[in-house]
Parts: sequence; structure tokens; C-alpha cells
Amino acid sequence: MTTSPDLPHPPSPDSASPTTTDALETAPDAAGAATALDAGTYDTILEPRGAGRLPLGDGVWHQISRNYVIVQLISTVAFLALIVAVALVVGLVLHQPWVWIPAGVVAVITLWTLAILPRQARSIGYQLREDDLVFRRGILWQRMVAVPYGRMQLVDITHGPLDRGFGIAQLKLVTAAAATGVTIPGLTQAAAEQLRDTLIAVAETRRTGL
Repeated sequence: MTTSPDLPHPPSPDSASPTTTDALETAPDAAGAATALDAGTYDTILEPRGAGRLPLGDGVWHQISRNYVIVQLISTVAFLALIVAVALVVGLVLHQPWVWIPAGVVAVITLWTLAILPRQARSIGYQLREDDLVFRRGILWQRMVAVPYGRMQLVDITHGPLDRGFGIAQLKLVTAAAATGVTIPGLTQAAAEQLRDTLIAVAETRRTGL
């Protein structure tokens, strides 16, 4: 979890729209809910070094599980092994030497992906603000998007067999505008479920107040 300066004071009690912090505080076992978002995650978001980088801003940033890198490494290595096996069959058994060129290009790209994977994982984070969820990722190509709670139409959790084996899942936020949809990968199972419940509760409150 990365902590920046405190968020602005929440609205007065007369406000019709409660903040996300309020939702967490009023939920059962609020202390455990807050802990679930940061258990087993990275501690500090990795930022680009350039002066023109997108600033983190204020508030508390939550990050993804460390197991995300392990799952991605296994998946990528399995893909690379498949490419090598296909190249060997086509090149040596079927006597098609041209296959080494595309296979080599794919292998180089895959190895580069493996090399930068840990840095990419540490650049992923999300923040629960008063009116929206902010998601950021990327070192060379940065992306930062804010999804208003009142615009969320669907909160979906997915995980494959390998994800389940390492206790992680991805959470997808669907809005009316496809460009503002967000998928947060590598969440722990507990964090994904807690975040889903919190977002649904806040989104329903915001839509009611519209």
C-alpha cells in the first residue's frame, strides 16, 4: 500500500452522498476489510523517473498481489515452450527452415516481456476516492483512468485454474462508456471480493442519489 497526503475532509453530515471511506467504516468488520485490500501486496508503487510522469496525487494507493508475477511467469514460460516445440517440429521434422525467423522474433519479445514483468506489476495500483475509483499502470506507457461510482454498471470477478492455485483474481469494472472500463489484475481473492462488495454498495448509493 502506498500512502500519500490525506484526502480532503469528507462532506458534512448533511450531504446526500456518502464517501467510500464511510462505506468501509459502516461495513461489518471494517478493520478486516481495510486489511484485506493490502494483505500480500507490494508496498510501494513504482513510478517513471521522468519529470513528465503522471503524478500519483493524494490519498492511499492499493496494489496487487505479489503472486501475480508468479502466475504471469508460469503462463509466459509455458507459451514460450509451446512456441519452441512448434518451431522444432516444423523446422527439424518438416524441414521448413523459415520457421526460425518468426519463432525467434516471438521468443525475443516473450523474453523481453519476462524481463520487465516485475516492474510492470509494481506500477499497477488503484485508489478509492470520494467520487470515483482511480486505476493506474505502466512505466513506459502510463495509463491512469478514473471510474465514477455512479457510472458503474457491472463489477465482475474472474480467475482461471492457475489464478485459483495462487489465490488471485481479476476484477473488471464495466461502465456505459467502454473507454472508461477498467480491469484490475492480480488482486488477492479476499481483496477482489471486498472491493466488489464495497464498489457495489457505493455505486447503488450514488445512483439512488442521482
